[in-house]
Amino acid sequence: MYTYFYKECPIGPLWIMSDGEAICAVYLEKDAPHPIDGENPDALCRSCAAQLREYFAGERKAFDLPLKMQGTDFQKKVWTALLQIPYGTTVTYGDLAALAGHPKAARAVGTALRGNPLWLLIPCHRVVSAAGLGGYGGPQGTPIKLWLLKLEGALCESKRD
Repeated sequence: MYTYFYKECPIGPLWIMSDGEAICAVYLEKDAPHPIDGENPDALCRSCAAQLREYFAGERKAFDLPLKMQGTDFQKKVWTALLQIPYGTTVTYGDLAALAGHPKAARAVGTALRGNPLWLLIPCHRVVSAAGLGGYGGPQGTPIKLWLLKLEGALCESKRD
């Protein structure tokens, strides 16, 4: 059984999904599965919401939450490698592919990032193309990526396409 919690955030309203043991997904409101009952959030949802508030206020640089990665083995390798990229830092798709143990799989890494249901907690926005910012398969695309990189102080003019 899943529980959900609604959280207003600077990037838009979020729904946080927990199975009671781990956070399973974060959705922007428009992408959330329906119907959602957010009236009785569990402790994990409340903790995630508090940590997101701290992150958006610039007070938190890493999340301390159990996360349930639901995907293929390759996706999980990519997402696990992504957790090693520090706050305020960017890497290229090729760098992340190498970090995940698949140095020739930069394009596949991009596909894995687009399938990340924990996109805010496993920070896909920290991955850029070798030629510049690159795209963002996360909710609302590149504007959110730019906003998150600016929040973390990782945005510099040379990273723009």
